[in-house]
Amino acid sequence: MQIRGELNVVKPLKKAVLPVAGLGTRFLPATKAMPKEMLPIVDRPLIQYAIDEAREAGIDQFCLITGRGKDSLIDYFDVAFELETTLRERGRLSTLDILKPSSIEAGSLSAVRQQEPLGLGHAIWCARTFIGDDPFAILLPDDVVKSGGRSCVGQLVDAYNQTGGNVVAVSEVPNEHTHRYGILDIGADDGRLVEVKGLVEKPKPEEAPSNLSIIGRYVLLPNVLEHLSKLEKGAGGEVQLTDAMAKMIGHHPFHGLRYDGTRYDCGDKIGFLEAQIAFSLDREDLAPAVHEFLKKYV
Repeated sequence: MQIRGELNVVKPLKKAVLPVAGLGTRFLPATKAMPKEMLPIVDRPLIQYAIDEAREAGIDQFCLITGRGKDSLIDYFDVAFELETTLRERGRLSTLDILKPSSIEAGSLSAVRQQEPLGLGHAIWCARTFIGDDPFAILLPDDVVKSGGRSCVGQLVDAYNQTGGNVVAVSEVPNEHTHRYGILDIGADDGRLVEVKGLVEKPKPEEAPSNLSIIGRYVLLPNVLEHLSKLEKGAGGEVQLTDAMAKMIGHHPFHGLRYDGTRYDCGDKIGFLEAQIAFSLDREDLAPAVHEFLKKYV
């Protein structure tokens, strides 16, 4: 397993790319007039959970990869002058405090359009000017990760600082489900950090090299842009990020991290509903009532 030498200095990781251009067809008709990333878990939208997770990791520059009809995502992080002024005049300071996480420092949020739905790799390539020559994190807001301590992407940043290379968050999946995910071919494994020898996009169970799947959290070196710039199409006729990452293996350190936390697939209705329950039960103001009404249904 490749671990950087103590004298090698890695660039601080301060940038995050959030691909949010998807159509959200699994949540129609709700997403007909609103981005799926604005769907709330309790009282915060999915996009807020992703931004908060990145902030906890020390990231302070954000780029949204958007599409048509997604401007409300940018508006959400803007200053709501009329609302804030009204709350302040009415002395509702506690309500005003609730809005603070939805503010991002001026100049720290940018957005670019993915004008065609050509895949996750294409979306990341659209952020090439923002990324520049810096390492960056990718957070897919559909994946909400509930951690008791250090956030999932924060754990990836720690692993990046340790190894000096690419790190992806991984979790074990049933063998029969490998065809749904990007799967790792692994080398050295210390039980938490695994060396990545290869990446296979959605392999059949009998062809899968392991049952470790990539979830929507990545820390990547900017070298991935060299491969994405070729815009080579892979599975599904799309530009696959997995294909570009695979080409970096052997040239740069590459690891998978078994993160601490629980992942909820909020791009799926069942995962979204489960997240609602899990996060509401964590709230002191809601947990007793939620426990009580659940008794009616289970």
